[in-house]
Amino acid sequence: MSVAYLESLNREQRQAVEHGVREKNAAPGPPLLVIAGAGSGKTNTLAHRVAHLITNGADPCRILLMTFSRRAAAEMTRHVERIARQAIGNRAGTMTHALTWAGTFHGIGARLLREYADRIGLDPAFTIYDREDSADLMNVVRHELGFSTTESRFPTKGTCLAVYSRCINTELAIEEVVGTTFPWCSAWETELKELFAAYVEAKQRQNVLDYDDLLLYWAHTIGDPSFANEIGGRFDHILVDEYQDTNRLQAAIILALKPGGHGLTVVGDDAQSIYSFRAATIRNILDFPTQFSPPAEIITLERNYRSSQTILAAANGVIGLGRERFTKNLWTNRNSTARPQLVSVRDEADQACYIAECVLENREGGSMLKQQAVLFRTSHHCGPLEVELTRRNIPFVKYGGLKFLDAAHSRSETSWRCCALSKTHATASRDSAGCSLSQAWDRHRRAVCSTT
Repeated sequence: MSVAYLESLNREQRQAVEHGVREKNAAPGPPLLVIAGAGSGKTNTLAHRVAHLITNGADPCRILLMTFSRRAAAEMTRHVERIARQAIGNRAGTMTHALTWAGTFHGIGARLLREYADRIGLDPAFTIYDREDSADLMNVVRHELGFSTTESRFPTKGTCLAVYSRCINTELAIEEVVGTTFPWCSAWETELKELFAAYVEAKQRQNVLDYDDLLLYWAHTIGDPSFANEIGGRFDHILVDEYQDTNRLQAAIILALKPGGHGLTVVGDDAQSIYSFRAATIRNILDFPTQFSPPAEIITLERNYRSSQTILAAANGVIGLGRERFTKNLWTNRNSTARPQLVSVRDEADQACYIAECVLENREGGSMLKQQAVLFRTSHHCGPLEVELTRRNIPFVKYGGLKFLDAAHSRSETSWRCCALSKTHATASRDSAGCSLSQAWDRHRRAVCSTT
């Protein structure tokens, strides 16, 4: 069998791909942890491993691939097909189409719960509520219990749902969650317990599961050894992406499915465990090797394909400050004399002004505007810069979300101010969404009130 499809990989990537796999024999091997530094080709490596398993005889129907998002799962599947096609030709499409167990933890959980519903006491026609629906239901229950009219302000529906979600995903008591993460809610612990009990009852009456239930019910199902053996036995190989962003409940699910670790591969980077999304904990990836006997093998991807060495030197310096971590030293062949800068400014307005001046300075130095980019952690952080760029008449394109001045509350505010300044203007009495002045003002008032 040709292994030409592996020739593009570096030595560490290839070790990760071939771990436990022999030619024409893809039987489950010992557990593997791949520590993939930023820009080290993690996705490419994971896709090659899945393709390598399939081309060496693994049944794609018995491969469970869990990613952070549905989009990532779809892209991974397409990537696997492209790689497998190099080895087995046109048969690759048929085989990768059988890779049906690729998705998120929540998506896979929902599918399994529907399949096993009759055996675990669930109605298979249950409805899944997203975060907004769940918050609305929490608010209905909150109001029915009279907590929305308390003399002192009771936590909002969003806060209540966040507390509830963290209790589920961390497997911690409400007292500990409130004390460590939501201390301003400590006076309401008793009421929150009552609220959460009523919220669960409301979900059961309506045959509803929220996102947290998808994990909780899955974990409880495989808490029964017979179910754990049955469901875990359906998969020869389980591969988990972004393992640093998993929470305790997700880690418990993985370990219940493969308690011995055979056929288990997790990929992640402890240095990128910064979001704590849905109560993600860095302990999952740090403790993974010692969950098994003998410990899982660790392969570290250190070669970076994205940045220059000066940027990596700065990154290595920051990573090195971690008290508990996996040792790695990111490196690249891409050299540069330009060094990254750490600039301190007074506030967001000064930050926006500084960036705008740098953009103009770079333009004068020969860098076109379309050759410059500004990165933000989240979309709403770019508001002040958008205003500053607009004020200076610097054209820009925003990727992800509406521009600040295109948002509904901004259009309403702008229209209101225009009307106040020019009552006789023919179009000033309506905002760009077609609302009347009174409607725009009412919408603006509600937005401000809900924010404050």
